Amino acid sequence: MWTVENRRLYDHSGLRYPSDVADDEWTLVEPLIPPARRGGRPRKVDLREVLDAIFYVLATGCQWRALPKGLPPKSTVWEYLDLWSWDGTLRQIHHLLYMEVREREGREASPTVAIIDSQSVKGAEKGGVQIDPTGYDAGKKVKGKKRHLAVDTLGLLLRVEVGPASVQDRDGAPPLLAAMRKLFPFLKKIIADGAYRGEATAAAVRAIANWQLEIVKRAAAAGFVLLPKRWIIERTFAWLGRCRRLAKSLPPRRRGTSKTSPASPQPSSISP
Repeated sequence: MWTVENRRLYDHSGLRYPSDVADDEWTLVEPLIPPARRGGRPRKVDLREVLDAIFYVLATGCQWRALPKGLPPKSTVWEYLDLWSWDGTLRQIHHLLYMEVREREGREASPTVAIIDSQSVKGAEKGGVQIDPTGYDAGKKVKGKKRHLAVDTLGLLLRVEVGPASVQDRDGAPPLLAAMRKLFPFLKKIIADGAYRGEATAAAVRAIANWQLEIVKRAAAAGFVLLPKRWIIERTFAWLGRCRRLAKSLPPRRRGTSKTSPASPQPSSISP
C-alpha cells in the first residue's frame, strides 16, 4: 500500500532512471549473482548496470534496441538475461528474497495458503519462435497468451505458468500447482474463484498434494463487493501492470544463439 513510509522507501528520484537499482537493493542482489568463470579475460561488464538495463526495459516496455546509450549494449544485456534465465539465477534470487520478505513480515518462510487466478494478455505483433501457439480467450475476447498465477496471502508471487489464452482456468491449474509442490511443501489450502469449481479440479488438486481447494464465489449483491482473499491476487495483477513490458505477451526466444552456454530451450514458466 502506498503509505507515506512506502513512498519514501521506493523513491528513486535521486537515481539516473526511476527503474535503476538502489544501493540497498544491490547489496541484497549482488551476492546472489554467480561470479565470472575462471580463466580467460577478466570480466569488465558492470553487472549492476546490466540489471539496471533489464529493469529499464521491463518498466518502460521499450525495444532492446531503444536502450539509452548510458546503459550497456543491448546484446550484452540480453546475453546476461538469457543466461540467468537458463541457469536458474533469476529463480534463485526470487526465491531467496521471497523467503526473506516473509520472515521480515513475521511469517514463516514457506506459505501454507496460496491463491490462484489467470490473466489473458494480448499478443504483440512480432514474429519469432513460439513455444505455445497463440490462443483466443472467448470470455475475455483476447487473442494472445494467458498467465496462470499463484500468490501467497501477502500477494507475493509463488509461481507463473504461461500458455495459450484458449486454455481454461481449470485446465491450467494442475500444471501450476504441480510445479509448486516441491518448492512449498507446507501448503495446505488453495483459494480460487468460480472458474475453478468442479469435482474434476478438486480431485486434481487432491491428487497433487491432498490440498484443500476453497472456491470464493462472486457475491450476489449488485455493485462492488470485496471478496475474501480474492482481492490479494487482483492487487498482484495491478503490480504487474506497472511494468509496461508485461502489457503484451512477446514470443520467447530459444537459447542457442548465445555464446555463453550450449543450446537449450527457454522455459515457458517462471518460478522463484
